Amino acid sequence: MAILDLDAFRATPLTEKPFPYLVTPNFITQNHAREVLQDFPQIDTPGLLPLEATSPGPLFQALIDELTGKDVTAAVSAKFGVDLSGRPTMITLRGRARERDGRIHTDSEAKLITALLYFNEAWEAEGGRLRLLRGPNDLEDMLAEVPPLLGTLVMFRRSECSFHGHEPFVGVRRYVMINWMTSSLTAQRELMRHRISAQAKRVLSHV
Repeated sequence: MAILDLDAFRATPLTEKPFPYLVTPNFITQNHAREVLQDFPQIDTPGLLPLEATSPGPLFQALIDELTGKDVTAAVSAKFGVDLSGRPTMITLRGRARERDGRIHTDSEAKLITALLYFNEAWEAEGGRLRLLRGPNDLEDMLAEVPPLLGTLVMFRRSECSFHGHEPFVGVRRYVMINWMTSSLTAQRELMRHRISAQAKRVLSHV
């Protein structure tokens, strides 16, 4: 049985301007959501980690396999009007947020599509809610604000105006990020940067 609800994704309207984006609640089917959450790997340091630097459980790995499979890629291609077949994907995970996270930015040009899938059962904090923004200077000038709740998917096409960020939050804030990349070389370069960062954090945590 599928873990992801592709019908819900296909039914979600795409906002086109100022950049294409969508938000799909319950993208993880409700009968699988908490089981997948239990298999989310233990992450004790802040920052993005490559999937291979973590130890996910089997159901979480099955979710990753679906996310990177041809059915999801075809659905995303159709939704955003960009052919992603043959494009490499990059998977990174975050388990904890720090004070400096959430600054307004656009993603690198190496990324075609960014998807964030959240894994937090509840969210009471004001900080840590992703904001899709009209511009680069004001977190209050938002198109949408999304609590990082279990199963919620945020996806957008990277552009020079795909600004996003969130108010500061320190603590557990779990998500998977999948990026469809321009090339394998750029994916490898970005993953290497995350690997080096992860190794440095592990060393510093034991100093």
